[in-house]
Amino acid sequence: MIDTYLFDWGDTLMVDFPGIAGKMCDWPTVEIVDGAKETLQILSKQARIFIATGAANSTELDIKSAFQRVGLDPFISGYFCEENIGIAKGSTDFLRAILNTLDIDTESVAMVGDSFDKDIKPATMLGIRSFWFKGDDTKGVEKSVSIINQLTELCP
Repeated sequence: MIDTYLFDWGDTLMVDFPGIAGKMCDWPTVEIVDGAKETLQILSKQARIFIATGAANSTELDIKSAFQRVGLDPFISGYFCEENIGIAKGSTDFLRAILNTLDIDTESVAMVGDSFDKDIKPATMLGIRSFWFKGDDTKGVEKSVSIINQLTELCP
C-alpha cells in the first residue's frame, strides 16, 4: 500500500512557463496543473505527500512559498530539493536520501513526475512504484511504470 507520494514540482503540480527566469515563487503569475488540487486533497487523506524537485535555484522556503501562492501547501508534508538534500535530482542517491530522511522503504512510496530521466528512471531503479505523468514515448518503458495523462487518475 502506498502511504507516501513523492511529486515532482514543475509541469507535474505547477505549470513551468517556458522563458520565465528566476524562482517560481517570484514569478508574476503562477498556476497549478489541471487536477492538481483535487488529486492532492484526496491523496492527502490517506497518504503523506512530499515534493521532490530538481529546482536548483530554489530553497525549501522558496518552494513552499510558491505552493502557498496557489493554495496547495496544506496538502504537502515537506519539500525536498538539492539545497536541503545536498544531492541533485535525477539520481538514485537523491531518492535514497529522501527515503532515509523519511525512514520509509520503497514498497510504501510512489514517485509521480513528468520527466522519465529525472523522475521515473531513478525511482524504478530503486523499486519505487512510478507514475509517469503525460509520458510521451513509452516504447521500451518497463511494465512497472504506470502512465497517466491526468493527475486525477492517481485517485482511488
